[in-house]
Amino acid sequence: MVTAETLRENFVELLRQVDADIVLNGSLYNSFSLLLIFVLAITGLLVSRIALNSVVTRWILKSKTHWDNALHSHGFFKRLIHLTPALIIFASTHVLLTTDSLLYTVLLKCSLLYLMTVAALSISALLNTFEDWYNSTPFAAQASITGFVQVAKLVLFIVLMLLSVSLIVERSPLLLLSGLTAIAAVLLLIFRDTILGFVAGIQITANRLFTNGDWIQVDKFGVDGEIIELGLTNVKVRNWDNTISTIPTYSLTNEAIKNWRGMQESGGRRIKRAVYIDIHSICLYDEKSLQKVAKIRFIADYIKSKIDELQRYHKDNSIDEGDLLNRRALTNIGTFRAYLEAYLNKHPKINQDMTLMVRQLPPNELGLPLEVYCFCRDKSWVAYEKVQADIFDHIMAMLPLFDLRAYQRDSHLAALSGPAPQSQPDEAPEAIKD
Repeated sequence: MVTAETLRENFVELLRQVDADIVLNGSLYNSFSLLLIFVLAITGLLVSRIALNSVVTRWILKSKTHWDNALHSHGFFKRLIHLTPALIIFASTHVLLTTDSLLYTVLLKCSLLYLMTVAALSISALLNTFEDWYNSTPFAAQASITGFVQVAKLVLFIVLMLLSVSLIVERSPLLLLSGLTAIAAVLLLIFRDTILGFVAGIQITANRLFTNGDWIQVDKFGVDGEIIELGLTNVKVRNWDNTISTIPTYSLTNEAIKNWRGMQESGGRRIKRAVYIDIHSICLYDEKSLQKVAKIRFIADYIKSKIDELQRYHKDNSIDEGDLLNRRALTNIGTFRAYLEAYLNKHPKINQDMTLMVRQLPPNELGLPLEVYCFCRDKSWVAYEKVQADIFDHIMAMLPLFDLRAYQRDSHLAALSGPAPQSQPDEAPEAIKD
């Protein structure tokens, strides 16, 4: 059986044909050994790359599965082929060099560091592939795992760092780990955002607070858009103006944040807007005005029922309908409010199963606010704005039919008082004097 010692002796005999003074572990022998090891390692790497390009890549392209394509796109196979030169260096060092050689110790440590680094990078590629696969499943809409993948990578590279340092200084990793307690305060300061983000990520995932694709609004940071990446330390949000905002992950649990997911999952998007009615235009309807609005199809039945109700009231209380001081009458603002409710109840793009009302808010210096409160079936932004605009276009156009005016600062005063009088000069101009 051929042993490492036999191979070393044969290699020395081969080198002595070049230089008879070469001895085992001599400087010249070590130089030739080092050169041979690196030639073998580079050759192994090139052969592995050729095999990857000619065999593995071709097989991946022909395969109908998607996981192998994901592994290839994340560079898993390209990282894995580096195991070949690492193993060659490790094995060749044992064969060509003796254990009491300094070069043996250096190359052995380098090969082990190489192996651990390749293994860590390959596992990182596997984690990226798993994250991509998860994001393509329906579960991604419920909870994001980006933060947990980043935590796994962080732990992986911390372990790699500890093992590397322990290998270089030739101390146990547990001994190094116990020594970290002395600098725990410094580590907590360095990894503050990471620790807070990890805790926030657990809360977010456990309670399903946020996920990729959620529309959030954070007034403190001026953020208003969709979450595109929910990471360990940062959250990326694409605002509606296509700018990208980055906020700390832990701020999602510490700050006041509006999440519009509930609206997107509900049956409609709320319309809540008021028209300010000029109080001076509010009045009681007389018979002529009432007959005019009674022809409107949406409120014909309403007016008929209200007229019957008022007639019964006048009869029960012995009130003459000509008695302007004591009789009850319909108002134009109340009739218009009833018309708007009937109009919205018949609107095809308003969800009738959700809250729908037209209400008066407390009057103020701008007039009497008449607020429309309902929900649009179509929740997409452009369609929603169009429906809302169409409704208020109709409201503004129907106001004169009910003898109402919308409040407009300054101009409503001119409408009430008529055209401003023109000032007369104290003296006629020189051109028209006698």
